[in-house]
Amino acid sequence: MASGRPTPSAYNESVTVPRLAIALLLVLGAATAMAQTSPKAAMLEQEAWAAIDAGKAQVAEQAFRDAIALDPKNARLHMGLGTAAFVLRHDADARASLEQALELQPGLTRARAQLAQVAKRQGNLQEAIRLYEAVAVEVPNDAGVRETLERWQREFELHERMRLTVGDFFTVAFEGPEDADMASQALESLNRAYWRISDVFGVFPPKSVPVVLYSGEQFRDITRSPQWAAAAFDGTIRVPMRGAGEKGEDLDRVLAHEFAHALIRSLATRSLPTWLNEGLASALESDSLAWADTRIAKAQRVPSLTSLSGSFSKLSGADAQVAYATSALAARRLLDEAGGAAVANLLRDLGTGVDFEAAFLHRIQKSFADFQASLP
Repeated sequence: MASGRPTPSAYNESVTVPRLAIALLLVLGAATAMAQTSPKAAMLEQEAWAAIDAGKAQVAEQAFRDAIALDPKNARLHMGLGTAAFVLRHDADARASLEQALELQPGLTRARAQLAQVAKRQGNLQEAIRLYEAVAVEVPNDAGVRETLERWQREFELHERMRLTVGDFFTVAFEGPEDADMASQALESLNRAYWRISDVFGVFPPKSVPVVLYSGEQFRDITRSPQWAAAAFDGTIRVPMRGAGEKGEDLDRVLAHEFAHALIRSLATRSLPTWLNEGLASALESDSLAWADTRIAKAQRVPSLTSLSGSFSKLSGADAQVAYATSALAARRLLDEAGGAAVANLLRDLGTGVDFEAAFLHRIQKSFADFQASLP
């Protein structure tokens, strides 16, 4: 990228329903209507799955709860509630609901697949593999399940042989003695980012942040990040140290960006528009946003923030650069006008489920529409 800035990172915390479940969403309604004694519960379940498919997980969560009140022994309803909770990143609730579903119906493969995703996001890769091994036995012809299981097994084997450097605020895993210097360099860079970025918000992460250093090939295999991504955060900061952004200022920017994601996640685990999440991380990775001004000046079209609410992961490299630049400049304006404490409170509100526009108006003291209209 121009001006020496590394390519953007990907915030890779998956909130998707496993492919195994998605393929069956459209037929669940008919099957439920036949199996349930309560037509109302059947209708609520159908509405709930449609809401998940439409990205309305909170609506789905309430619909599943209402259906369970009518039919408490229905395993599919508990599975649906667990899926909605997973999408909302309420992992403890998701686990409880999915385990209840499997207790009621041990052969419910979709619930087991979803529970494996919960375990992985909670950092228990060994449990996730055990659960997915059972799923692979139950659906032996599903190529996607086999591919996921094999990738998780490779990740587990790699992490088992890694070494660990433990700092005050980070744990850094790396593969061999030849990478020890890179691990030390990364830890020093992360410590600098920790104090600088935490001070902006007046907030410090409540626990140590895990960091893993990979080769470029390992990074692509494990994270499935787009080709333009220089790092990823999914609860763990993952960096291809022997790939993009190895040295000096580039490394500092990449690691600061990912630490910003970790800090943002400690305030809000859900309901963040991507422009706000990625914009704050990009604005805080260094003191200069000259790269963003340059990128916007060269862009044929500048997208609105509203159009940048969803994931950037499907964008081309050029479009991703414009999306990150637009988001960074908007986030910098937000921090300059409202201050870090107000933005931190905005993030907290979003994390508790407050409507975005209501939270924005309350914390920033202007409507989102007015803020967006004020941008160059």
